Amino acid sequence: MAAIDPTEEHRELDVTLTSIETVVDLPRMRKDLADLNEQAAAPDLWDDQERAQKVNSRLSHLQNELARVEGLRRHLDDLAVLIELADTEDDEDARAEVESELTSLRKSISELEVRTLLSGPYDIREALVTIRAEAGGVDAADFAEMLMRMYLRWAERHGYPTEVYDTSYAEEAGIKSATFAVSVPYAYGTLSVEQGTHRLVRISPFDNQGRRQTSFAGVEVLPVVEQTDHIEIPEDELRVDVYRSSGPGGQGVNTTDSAVRLTHLPTGIVVSCQNERSQLQNKASAMAVLQSKLLERRRQEEQATMDALKGDSSGSWGNQMRSYVLHPYQMVKDLRTEHETGNTSAVLDGEIDEFIEAGIRWRMQTGNGQNA
Repeated sequence: MAAIDPTEEHRELDVTLTSIETVVDLPRMRKDLADLNEQAAAPDLWDDQERAQKVNSRLSHLQNELARVEGLRRHLDDLAVLIELADTEDDEDARAEVESELTSLRKSISELEVRTLLSGPYDIREALVTIRAEAGGVDAADFAEMLMRMYLRWAERHGYPTEVYDTSYAEEAGIKSATFAVSVPYAYGTLSVEQGTHRLVRISPFDNQGRRQTSFAGVEVLPVVEQTDHIEIPEDELRVDVYRSSGPGGQGVNTTDSAVRLTHLPTGIVVSCQNERSQLQNKASAMAVLQSKLLERRRQEEQATMDALKGDSSGSWGNQMRSYVLHPYQMVKDLRTEHETGNTSAVLDGEIDEFIEAGIRWRMQTGNGQNA
């Protein structure tokens, strides 16, 4: 197969980037950035700390996004000069540099293009991620903790702030469940394709006979609620229990009853928060998680109504969606997109961007998923 001509590939990348610039609407981005800068400079901004944090978060995110698009444009324009130089000078070193730069730009523009596919009603939101051990006993609890670490490492690699709201530790090893927030715009749209059942196959470190074990863990991704969502929860529909926070092995990490468990009586939804802060703060965090779950429940009911009207009888895409095989060979494979890699250790250390990108593209192509 003949190699693509650098000039032609540059032209294709230019067309793609121009399309991205149109979709993200650079003039609007610059206007929004000016508005946010004005809000951030207001002397009374920190009178409302929650609003101030949101303004600064969106400001930082928009600055980074604009810099990213403008940086790629400059990079692409500079590369045109280098391609011309390599051709006119017949310079092999310059040609090698062109190929390296094209590879880098191809990857960066592809990643940016995926962001433009996030156009669902909640995609711009921050995300609440809950991981639960499913079938597989202690191996499932250990796998759930592995997945939690994978997502937290992914967020850390990108510089995304995270906050763990609640962790329920298993008796022998791992976790029964955990809920954490990823506090950056578009976290929900990005991570929503990770929702579903994840499967691990390995030689169990907990089996004295060294047998192969298959275990499962579930990932739930919800959008963080905002004031415009209007999720009201009457007091008589809520049961509030307080208890003492505890860590692994049952050792106390707090000497007061600061942990809070909320039960929404009409739906039976239970959430808890015990991240070592005051009872009042834990209740506020637990309420935010409960509101997100109720928002998702409402969204699913609305989607079910629309599907019924459309005659949509297709099953949910988010059941078993990815396998992590550590024995007898090494492979992580997405069962929806067919994307796979043999570098299992890198994936479990948070290098999941290619899986997320493939998932977002698959969702748009098939019309499946949270925003279909």
